[in-house]
Amino acid sequence: MPARRLNAEKTMRQQKIAQQLAQLPTMKRQELQSLWQNLFGRQPSSRLRRETLVPILGYRIQGKACGGLKESLARKLHALAEDGSTGRKPVVHSMLRPKIGTRFIREWNGRLHEITVLENGYEYDNHTYRSLSEIAHLITGTKWSGPDFFGTKRTSRKAIA
Repeated sequence: MPARRLNAEKTMRQQKIAQQLAQLPTMKRQELQSLWQNLFGRQPSSRLRRETLVPILGYRIQGKACGGLKESLARKLHALAEDGSTGRKPVVHSMLRPKIGTRFIREWNGRLHEITVLENGYEYDNHTYRSLSEIAHLITGTKWSGPDFFGTKRTSRKAIA
């Protein structure tokens, strides 16, 4: 019996959230601003267009109902935002880059090419290069995506699914 009640409560909560989300596009600007005040504890910027308010509010409603972002992800996003505002290289760059010392080996036209990841670039043929794409261009004589050429390009989750 308790499991049925929990499922019924969950279904009702989901229906209520779906109803709130469906109402957002039909709400007047003042209603959206009032909802923003309730959800965020402050007024939205007057420069935010209605088309921007609606999805942000929808995301917040779902986040409050389902728990929102994990704390670790929120910290990473804040770090990215701070880096962008100061003009520093984004943190994401270092998160996607292979570890120092990683070696890539690629055969091209019967010749083996070996690349080593350095702290500030890549070593190939006793020279340092800023990117894998530079090295791929040097090897092939044509423009290539370095991650594609060396097989390091990350596939998106959509492509996997």
